[in-house]
Amino acid sequence: MSSTQGGVPVSGARGSADPRLRRGARATTTKPHPPATTSHPLRTAIIGGGPGGLYTAALLKRLAPDREVTVWERNAPDDTFGFGVVLSDETLGGIEHADPVVYAALRQDFVRWDDVHITHRGTRQTSTGHGFAALGRRRLLEILHDRCRSLGVDLRFRTEAPHPDRLAREYDLVVAADGVHSTTRDTYRDVFRPRLAPHRCRYIWLAADFAFDAFRFDIAETEHGVMQLHGYPYAPDASTVIVEMREEVWKAAGFDGLDEAESTARCAKIFADALGGRPLKSNKSAWTTFRTVVNGHWSHGNVVLLGDAAHTAHFSIGSGTKLAVEDALALAACLEEQPTLGKALTAYEEERRPVVASTQRAAKASLEWFEDVSRYLDQPPRRFAFNLLTRSRRVTHDNLRLRDARFTESVEREFGCPPGTPPMFTPFRLRGLTLRNRVVVSPMDMYSATDGVPGDFHLVHLGARALGGAGLVMTEMVCVSEQGRITPGCAGLYTGRQAEAWRRVTDFVHAQAPGTAIGVQLGHSGRKGSTRLMWEGMDESLPEGNWPLVAPSPLPYKPGGQVPRELTRAQLTDVREQFTAAARRAARAGFDLLELHCAHGYLLSGFLSPLTNRRTDAYGGSTEKRLRFPLEVFDAVRAEWPEDRPMTVRVSATDWAEGGTSPEEAVAIARAFAAHGADAVDVSTGQVVAEERPEFGRSYQAPYADRIRHEAGVPVIAVGAISSWDDVNSLILAGRADLCALARPHLYDPHWTLHAAAEQGYEGPGVVWPAPYRAGSRRPVTGRTDAPKQRLTLHGGRQDV
Repeated sequence: MSSTQGGVPVSGARGSADPRLRRGARATTTKPHPPATTSHPLRTAIIGGGPGGLYTAALLKRLAPDREVTVWERNAPDDTFGFGVVLSDETLGGIEHADPVVYAALRQDFVRWDDVHITHRGTRQTSTGHGFAALGRRRLLEILHDRCRSLGVDLRFRTEAPHPDRLAREYDLVVAADGVHSTTRDTYRDVFRPRLAPHRCRYIWLAADFAFDAFRFDIAETEHGVMQLHGYPYAPDASTVIVEMREEVWKAAGFDGLDEAESTARCAKIFADALGGRPLKSNKSAWTTFRTVVNGHWSHGNVVLLGDAAHTAHFSIGSGTKLAVEDALALAACLEEQPTLGKALTAYEEERRPVVASTQRAAKASLEWFEDVSRYLDQPPRRFAFNLLTRSRRVTHDNLRLRDARFTESVEREFGCPPGTPPMFTPFRLRGLTLRNRVVVSPMDMYSATDGVPGDFHLVHLGARALGGAGLVMTEMVCVSEQGRITPGCAGLYTGRQAEAWRRVTDFVHAQAPGTAIGVQLGHSGRKGSTRLMWEGMDESLPEGNWPLVAPSPLPYKPGGQVPRELTRAQLTDVREQFTAAARRAARAGFDLLELHCAHGYLLSGFLSPLTNRRTDAYGGSTEKRLRFPLEVFDAVRAEWPEDRPMTVRVSATDWAEGGTSPEEAVAIARAFAAHGADAVDVSTGQVVAEERPEFGRSYQAPYADRIRHEAGVPVIAVGAISSWDDVNSLILAGRADLCALARPHLYDPHWTLHAAAEQGYEGPGVVWPAPYRAGSRRPVTGRTDAPKQRLTLHGGRQDV
């Protein structure tokens, strides 16, 4: 299974994959060893006769007919594991440009369909407009075998390839397309630096002797746990069927004691409704665990990795063959374009690595969704289906609306969207506060206060964003004491003068942007204080004027940084009282919501993480003990904060470092705060330890919010590289978040929410243009639109009507 987004193909212009290979080029003579000084190696060895290796061979031979290309494949020509292969229009476009012969053969055998069926608790939801194309894996190999033979490629079946060292000595180029268990990769593991990550589900690849009428996802809730079927047709009379379940479910169901035939029959019985009572068949099928392969480098001398040897992505987004074919296209193009082999292999990796990384992020989101599918079983049927379709974040609300407006509108109705109202513009209630939409301006430290007093900058900064239409605007972290500042420019709420200055801001928001709420985030820097302004050196100690730091344990944030003093019991009481005094001032200053900052390695976060809390008293050790002081502060602040005004907590759900807060602990932390009266949890990640290794990407923190929302049963605010209104709509409608907080987009565009409404054609109570701005509620015309249409086409230098 290969190139679709788990039933939803990745969008892309047909033919865009690699038009560089439209016509062939002659190779030039090269020295055999050391690695060729030009990028057109004459003698090429390819290890592995799967689609990636075969297509690479065909491309290289077609581009240079005098090139010697040899493929070693240990299995017979008709041996294959798995059944069907799905290819996207984008990949097919690249094949069409590079080799029309292969494209024409593929096109004759493709089975096409548009629908996705999702069956959940006896209810089937159908979404259409997805556009699939599939064929049998064996037929794909036959096409590539024929093409290679016609071009003169030397195919050696049932033959083990010589050792990679020998091939590297005897050939100009060695392409290792030897799969997920690559011997070549293992031979040079010190150079390639592979990382293989196993996952939590078992799956088996089977087939049915009839064609499904759609791509199917069927969820079975058994006495042993949840199982799922992924199925799609690949021929007029055949379908691929993949059955998947968590490891513990697999064992509980007894599959670990069944042979191939028994497993196949058992799967057919479990999914009898989807199969219409018909049997399944196997082909050397075995239960296996998917492994994600990532390599530090893809080439070593004249040896290069391709396809599954270089990278894998979970089958639920259908990317294996797609990635291998696109690798082949890119490698062949780079070999033609670059002056030396070394530069060609470097260019190949530079071109493909970001594409693969993006695909692997999407695949990880998808596979984790299926690992945790039981989390979503209680969702209404249409919302469950929407959640499944958008699980990897590559298919979005807007994308799905374009494909199937009727289905998307039915999900919106089930969610409660009034007609014509995008999900992001539906209201949300927190205690006595109703937000008119789901957009939050995330807290952003501005480092622009004087003696902790917010000035004109803060009035303009927060006022502009309040006028911009967001439902809730949050202040930066406002410090509860002078010692609790991060930098000399941090704002505070530890004096009456500071509270009066904040009142000026809240009065402006309430008067000039009615309907917009403004919240304050209270925090204490802990060991991350006494540093320079961000633009002068983030997290760097002040050159002079430092103040002493306090923390749960005497651990500096960075090597060589100031060592904080471990807080005593008496000092803990003082800090708690600083928070409550700040909360009283915040209430008098007119804030609508208060957020307690327990994230990003600041003081309260420092108590929560096992990496920063090494105490041996009642405030350190187990999760419950590490929670004790943050909960004491929360309770004290909640007691001071007006009963009708909501209070939220920001947490770091992972430290992105070994030994840090686990996902299970993050859920327990959120659940504890909710039990103490938190109205929502603002789910961030990281910034707790300097040695963190975050996995950045679009909406990369949203899965943590999703988990906390469903497992802790508390409303959540999702943050982290959410940059488009489409992302917000998708997260809200799928039930992964209740509110979405955006930071950098609001720095780029203070009126981000107003513009999101205009771009979606929304005019309703969820967002209101300030009266002086209403003339700007339509996008300005940016260029001429009345130019005459072109009616003539030039052919061969003359003009025809």
